[in-house]
Amino acid sequence: MSSAQARTDRRAWGVLVVLCGAIFLEGIDVAMLNVALPAIRADLGLSTGMLSGVVSAYVLGYGGFMLLGGRAADLLGRRRMFLTWLVVFLVFSGLGGFATEGWLLLVARFITGVAAAFLAPAGLALITGYFPEGPLRTRALGVYAGIASGGFLLGLVAGGLLVSVGWRWVFFAPVLMSAAILLAAIPLIEEPTRPADGPTRPTGEPAHAPRTAQPTRPGESGKRFDLPGAVTITGAMLLLAYGVVRLEHGAAGLAGTSGVLAAGVALLALFVVIERRSADPLVRLGILRSAPLVRTNLGALLFMMAFAGFQFMLTLYLQELRGWSPLQTGLAMVVVAIDVALAPTVTPWLVNRFGNGRVLFVGMVLGALAYALFLPVASDWTYAAMLPSLLLIGLAFSLVYGPLTMAATEGVEDGEHGLAGGLLYTSIQFGTALGLSAVTAVAAIRAVDGSELDAIRAGLAVSAIAAALAATSAAPALRHPAPNPEPVNFRPL
Repeated sequence: MSSAQARTDRRAWGVLVVLCGAIFLEGIDVAMLNVALPAIRADLGLSTGMLSGVVSAYVLGYGGFMLLGGRAADLLGRRRMFLTWLVVFLVFSGLGGFATEGWLLLVARFITGVAAAFLAPAGLALITGYFPEGPLRTRALGVYAGIASGGFLLGLVAGGLLVSVGWRWVFFAPVLMSAAILLAAIPLIEEPTRPADGPTRPTGEPAHAPRTAQPTRPGESGKRFDLPGAVTITGAMLLLAYGVVRLEHGAAGLAGTSGVLAAGVALLALFVVIERRSADPLVRLGILRSAPLVRTNLGALLFMMAFAGFQFMLTLYLQELRGWSPLQTGLAMVVVAIDVALAPTVTPWLVNRFGNGRVLFVGMVLGALAYALFLPVASDWTYAAMLPSLLLIGLAFSLVYGPLTMAATEGVEDGEHGLAGGLLYTSIQFGTALGLSAVTAVAAIRAVDGSELDAIRAGLAVSAIAAALAATSAAPALRHPAPNPEPVNFRPL
C-alpha cells in the first residue's frame, strides 16, 4: 500500500470517528432531555401541554426539515451543511440550558431539531462518499449505526446522572461535545469525491483517488436550488409531523388533527406537482419507485414506532407505577446498549455472509418477540423477568439499525445519497413521533375503565403490533440470494 493511500485511509477512518461523534451527540441529546423532563417541569413550572411541547418542538424541527436537509447536502455541499449546522446545534443547545421560560425552551428545541435534520443526512452522505460500496462501506456504516443507537440508549443513563447535578447540564453537556467535534471536523473533513465518469465510485477504488476523482462541489452539476419545492415539502412535513404529534389527544382533538393532516397532504400533493414540472427538482420522484427503498423506509418507520412506544411505556411503568428514579430507569435500559459492541463487529460480518435483507429480517423478528414477551408485565415483576425482552431489543437494534442505514443508499446514485439519508431519517423521526402518539392515545383510552397497569399493557400491545408489521415489511428480502462473502480489509486508523 502506498504512503498516499495510507494517508487517505487514515483520513477516511478519522472522518468516520468525527461523524460517529456527531450522530452520538444527536442521540444522547434527545435521550437526556427525556429523562430531564420532570425536573424541568418542577423548576420552570411548566404545564403538561408546555412540557409535551418541548418534546414535540424537536420532532417538528427534525421531521419538518429532514428532506430539505438531505437534498441540501447533495446540492450545497455535504461538508458545508455538516459544519454549518453543527454550529447551529451547538448554539441553540446552549440556549436551552439558559432558558428561564417555556417559550424560550420551545424555540431552542425546535431549532436544535432543524439543525439535526441537516446534520444527520449530511453525515450519512459523507460516509458513503468516503467509503466505496462493498465490505468497507458495510463496516463503516455498521460502526456508524451502532454508535447512533448507542447514543440514545446511553443517553438515558447520562441524563439520569446529569439531572442529579442540575437539569441545565443536559443542555450544556452537548455544547461541550459539539465544540470538540467541530474543532476536529474543520481540518479533517473534506468534500467527498466522485468518479469523473459516473455517479458511483467503483468498488475497491480508494476514496479521494487523485487520478479519477473530482470534488462534488455545490453548483458543479449546474443544478439550481428548487425553492418552490423546498418551501412546499418543508411546509408539508411540518404539518404532517404536527398532525402525528396531535394524535396523542385522541378523539378530543380529532377535528383539529384531521385538519392539520389534510393540510399537510394537500401541500404534499402540491409538492409532487411542482417537482414534476421542475427542470431541477428538489426530489427526483423516480427514486420513490424503488420497491426496496420504500420497504426500507417503511420498516424503519415501524421499527422505531415500536421502540419509541415501548421505551415510553417502560418509563411510565418503572417510574410512575414502580417508583424507580430516573437513574435507576436508565441503568435498567443499559443492557439494550449491547448493540454498541455488536453493531460494528458482528453485524457487518453477518451482512457480508448472509446478505443485508436476511440480517434485517431476523432483527425485526427478534424485536417483535421482545415486545410480545413483555406484554404479560405485572406490577411486581423482577428485573430478571424484564431482562429477556431488554436483551432481545439490544440484539434487534444491532441487527436492524445498521442494515437499515446500508439499505437506505443501496442502488441510489452517489449524488442522491443525501436525499436517501433524508428519507431514512424522516421515516425514523415520523416513526418515533407516531409511536409516542399511538401508545399515549391507546393507553389513555384503556385507562378510562381499567387500571394504570392495564393502560400500560395496552400501549405495549401497540409496540408489539408495529414490530410484527416491521418484520412483515422486511420478509420480501428473503427471496434474494445470499451474496458471496468478501473479506473485509479493515486497516487500522
